[in-house]
Amino acid sequence: MTNTLNSIFQERFQKTARTFIAPGRINLIGEHTDYNEGFVMPAAIDKAVQLLIAPNGTDTCNIVAQDQSTEMSFSVHDLKPSKDWSTYVKGVIDGFQQLNCQPKGFDAIFSSDIPIGAGLSSSAALSSSFAFAINKLFDFGLDTLQLAKIGQRAEHNFAGVKCGIMDQYASLFGKKDSVVLLDCRSLTHQYFPLALHDHILLLVDSKVKHSLASSAYNKRRASCEEAVHIIQQSHPEVKSLRHVSKELLKSYQSTIPIESFQRSSFIVDEISRTQHAAELLKQNNLKAFGACMYETHEGLSKIYEVSCAELDLLVDIARQHEVTGARMMGGGFGGCTLNLIAKDKVQAFKEAVQKIYPITFNVTPAFYQVSIENGVNEILIK
Repeated sequence: MTNTLNSIFQERFQKTARTFIAPGRINLIGEHTDYNEGFVMPAAIDKAVQLLIAPNGTDTCNIVAQDQSTEMSFSVHDLKPSKDWSTYVKGVIDGFQQLNCQPKGFDAIFSSDIPIGAGLSSSAALSSSFAFAINKLFDFGLDTLQLAKIGQRAEHNFAGVKCGIMDQYASLFGKKDSVVLLDCRSLTHQYFPLALHDHILLLVDSKVKHSLASSAYNKRRASCEEAVHIIQQSHPEVKSLRHVSKELLKSYQSTIPIESFQRSSFIVDEISRTQHAAELLKQNNLKAFGACMYETHEGLSKIYEVSCAELDLLVDIARQHEVTGARMMGGGFGGCTLNLIAKDKVQAFKEAVQKIYPITFNVTPAFYQVSIENGVNEILIK
């Protein structure tokens, strides 16, 4: 892909470019914990945005989205949100400007092999690629966390998505063959090695996205905040569910409305489970780690209620075919399941999904095998 894009860039802009790669991400465990100041466990993957970019000495940015055969041009002094992919780039440039860094115009081409709509954070990879590249191109010297915050801010203010910081963080801080245990309260992380041995990571894309997703997300968030607000009355030190132990929450069972209590109990368990899962990786215990994945799915489905029939069926098929660990991944109501599976079980599992899933839902699923790679970096072309 690099050589092809290089020749396209040179033909289009008559100059040489610098090349950057920004990966998508998976999240192994720690779901809906980010906005509760808990822990998440993402990893950068081998599906990525590739960006070729060079300054052009003007105030105009000319950007070609190679996969979509579209081109956008805009001034760095006229950055308004739009409904297309360029809104992420505009948001990133605006983020630099807010930090008193003034990017000049540039020419760019990007391409991506991250499946769109599968919950692998293609938009975060796009914003991370431009944030990292602009920082290098104009020598602004911002640190990686600042770049992640610029990407998150672009999602908030230009794309209108109130996301946590996990997606940008994973794309920028990812490390080959390691997961990132991110503390969403302190925004610090630790790496834990993921030695897969005879296993692989396989995503199954349900190819569905139910319209409930955004309204349900807001309701779940409100439920967690309601529980915190009630506990705060007598425990003012509690700022989020991260500060709440299982015992403390249980003592409020009769005070917190039942739905908010249930939702909060899942989050408290999930924060603890994610920390435990990191220790299991240290011990190289994939079997127990996989069991944690199934527990997370059960909680997301039955207690937090953000799964759907399609995702539940995919996890049931995984369980029946001796998949070591499986769960829905992402906000819910569609997207992918993540499967930790022994190589000798893959064929039978895929065949079962291909047979059962389309008959049940009249939808053909997709499979993506992923490996864990480094975060955003510059590729030096010889």
